[in-house]
Amino acid sequence: MPTDGPADDSDIVAIGADLEPGTLLAGYRAGMFPMPFDRRRIAWFSPDPRGVLPLDGLRVTRSLRRSVRRYDVRMNTRFRDVMEACGDPRREGAWINRDFVDAYERLHELGWAHSIEIYRPETDDLVGGLYGVHIGGLFAGESMFHTATDASKVALVHLVEWLQAVDVTLLDVQWLTPHLATLGVIEIPRDEYLERLQEAVT
Repeated sequence: MPTDGPADDSDIVAIGADLEPGTLLAGYRAGMFPMPFDRRRIAWFSPDPRGVLPLDGLRVTRSLRRSVRRYDVRMNTRFRDVMEACGDPRREGAWINRDFVDAYERLHELGWAHSIEIYRPETDDLVGGLYGVHIGGLFAGESMFHTATDASKVALVHLVEWLQAVDVTLLDVQWLTPHLATLGVIEIPRDEYLERLQEAVT
């Protein structure tokens, strides 16, 4: 899920293919996700270890609880805007280009990709959010952003609440980062992730 996640060439398991909906869904079902490799090709990553957030393990501090009450939350109302904010080229490590935005917007239109949007109630400005892919019991978190304090964390709180309501069992966040660790993200071996993935999408 981290926009500027620690992408490592050792986690690449394939190069090539396309971003068509069927290709993307097959990749996620096989435990892979795409990122640009060079100007023309796509790399498919399957990190070992894999970052996951146990749905009963999200750490919500007292200050985050206050932030949850501070913002308005919506879902699937501005999917493309969330992706474009996550891919802002001014952000360090930004990798989401127009081809990826177009591809995941198609997934969104087909009902496979979702966004959560965080708004400042005083101005109705979009100040945070996240997006990802939902297949059966899997939610693959792709990226998150914020321009106001705790806005991306608030999006994650609401995501977890929604995933619990729709019986998702596996929340994949790709890589563990220090920031995500403070929220309860852990690492598991790739083999364990793939076993849990098959149970989730079957």
